[in-house]
Amino acid sequence: MHSICLTSAFVLCLTLSFRASGADGEPHQLTVALLQLAPHGNDLEANAEKAVQYCRQAAAQGADIALLPEMWSIGYTRFKADVPGDKKHFYTLARATNSTYVQQFATLAKELDMAIGFTYLQAWDPLSRNALTLFDRHGEEVFTYAKVHTSDFKSMERSMTPGDDFYVNTLDTKSGPVEVGAMICFDREQPESARILMLKGAEIILTPNACGLEEIRLGQFRTRACENAVGVAMANYAHPLLNGHSVAYTATGGTIVQASEEEGIFLATFNLDDLRKHRKKTIWGAAYRRPQRYGLLTSPEKAPVWDRIDGIGQPYDQTQR
Repeated sequence: MHSICLTSAFVLCLTLSFRASGADGEPHQLTVALLQLAPHGNDLEANAEKAVQYCRQAAAQGADIALLPEMWSIGYTRFKADVPGDKKHFYTLARATNSTYVQQFATLAKELDMAIGFTYLQAWDPLSRNALTLFDRHGEEVFTYAKVHTSDFKSMERSMTPGDDFYVNTLDTKSGPVEVGAMICFDREQPESARILMLKGAEIILTPNACGLEEIRLGQFRTRACENAVGVAMANYAHPLLNGHSVAYTATGGTIVQASEEEGIFLATFNLDDLRKHRKKTIWGAAYRRPQRYGLLTSPEKAPVWDRIDGIGQPYDQTQR
């Protein structure tokens, strides 16, 4: 396993299918399977069983990577802060990356010869994390990413440990290497997340999600693709938990697929030849940046208009997160 790290950050995933160009000049393609599912609440075993079922279907449809929505293991089920003992029970649902529960997807990935981006409540000290582990088609861990921009305006994610870096790693596919990174839900609403991933070399950014995807959020995500010249793919929860609309965009902002609200597998095929040609000539991405002018971006200082109360009722201090 190898990763490329800068000063801070990390990312996440979607389902992909990558085919090498043949003698007839067929383009290199990467097909991403977005698993837009409805969970069985926080029933870990039922959710794992459903994930296995849909991963098998995705592999049968030719996917090279299958991506689940955010914190699939618990169906993104929140604890009730006003119910005694509910928060404590929430933490008992966390599973370690090396647990049998998570590692069953490493075994499955190897069996199916398909990468799997599995999302879960990760056991961590001092508090659990919102994580995604990407297993390659050999069953090896490519990276484990924990959400950096936890939704601290909500009590659940404010009560979790945020990630401290973004990662880009080389994913081995049947027809060659692809540089893949990941970000999770609220990460994609912060332009710095995709920017760091691009600077670390990401060609494709995988994004598990758990929120309503209305026009403004879809527009944000499309912008992340074209401003960074990367392909992006996002898997969201189906109706009735959320509104679906899992989506993938090309590096030029073109729509590859946009799902309905219903449960299902939605395939997105990226033309990697076109993506790489675009990255060599675009004026966006890192082509004409002026990082020497951006010092303020790493300062924690902010005007009073941005002061907030967090999800546990305290003045929000981002320097402690």
